[in-house]
Amino acid sequence: MCDQMLRVDLAISRRQAIRCIVAGIGALTLGRARSLFGQARPAAKARAVIQIWMWGGPSHLDTFDPKPDAGYDYCGPFSHPIQTNVDGIIIGELLVNLAKQADKFSIIRSMTHGINAHETAAYVVQTGRPAGGRLVFPSVGAVVSFFKGYQAGYKGLIPPYVVLTEPQGRFSEAGFLGSRYKPFATGGDPAKTPFLVEGIVAEGISTERQRARRQLLSQLDRLAALLKGNPEIAEFEQAGQQAYELILGEGAKVFDLAEEPEALRQEYGMNTFGQSCLMARRLVERGVPYVTINYKGWDTHKQHFQAMRRMLPEMDKAMAALLKDLSERGLLDSTIVWWSGEFGRTPKIDWQPPWNGGRGHWGHVFSAVVAGGGFKGGRVVGASDEKGQHVKERPVYPADLIGSMYLLLGIDHNAALPNPFGLDVRVMGTEADGVKSAGILHEIM
Repeated sequence: MCDQMLRVDLAISRRQAIRCIVAGIGALTLGRARSLFGQARPAAKARAVIQIWMWGGPSHLDTFDPKPDAGYDYCGPFSHPIQTNVDGIIIGELLVNLAKQADKFSIIRSMTHGINAHETAAYVVQTGRPAGGRLVFPSVGAVVSFFKGYQAGYKGLIPPYVVLTEPQGRFSEAGFLGSRYKPFATGGDPAKTPFLVEGIVAEGISTERQRARRQLLSQLDRLAALLKGNPEIAEFEQAGQQAYELILGEGAKVFDLAEEPEALRQEYGMNTFGQSCLMARRLVERGVPYVTINYKGWDTHKQHFQAMRRMLPEMDKAMAALLKDLSERGLLDSTIVWWSGEFGRTPKIDWQPPWNGGRGHWGHVFSAVVAGGGFKGGRVVGASDEKGQHVKERPVYPADLIGSMYLLLGIDHNAALPNPFGLDVRVMGTEADGVKSAGILHEIM
């Protein structure tokens, strides 16, 4: 959608050069921004974000906003929510491990935007901006990559915005910032050995063979030898050196989950999502500022409860292990963990064929979870009504949550974003731009 709306040709960057080589082998004012998002600025504590993107939209009633008194047509078989380690907070009955970690996260039970289409809802949740208009705005990951990555002098070999394992494909994550700020998608499956990271780890090709290939390429590259001293050739060779460092050096080791204790890998779960969570921890531990885990399978129109009995324990195990692991390593204080999909699912269950107990799209109210990086744990923000159909109190719009994360990351709401039209565009929009807001999340910051 966005690629058709806006295509920006930018000069090749250092990161693009590395990728190529690897592949080959609005006017806003400060006063207005403050009036929309509040004036208080909490201390910037976060250095990284791990986004758990629940691709398709998870049911809020079956996860973090159970409604045991709503009846069978709303709860289905999940009518016995469980108490967490925080008095008064209950969550879905299959989230037994997360119930023990509730003191580390806060639940937002009043997320809303009213959109029931995947593409539009995903765009709004990940940009905080309404869809349509002249510009395609960048996602949170691209904005963080801009301010906490390259603009901040990021020197890591691994790009500052990584997606495990594939982009969601619902919109262009980089928007008008351009291809330099698109995420590096790993491909592969971290639960398999080796983890075949695209362009870095090749199946059946040993390190020794990679080194031999590099040596042969160097011997055959007569053009580089003839143009020795040319600044463009020097830059190309430097990019090549960095690319091979990813393939053969310290960079590649980041993706080698065999370095982790087997017991810890088992604690996360030996499946794609579990090992993606472990991989995300390894990446932020090494300074990568933004990691998205695209967790597919939550668009459960049919046989919803059969899917939940399979997927919720997997999610529960890995997410609880991630929070515990980050906390024990002293990383949770500086790492925001953000769990959300593009919307929730219909509170009322469709029992009729062919749905057989399915839930549809529901953007009127849904849940999100945040932890770490300056967000308090053991709290609940907002509430839905007795059947989980609409916001009952304290609506939270996507811009409110995104703006809160930016503050904790030290990203100024009023900072300018470069765009191909030379417009005065700032990090956060205002009501004049069509952005809905009820205020940033001071109650959990």
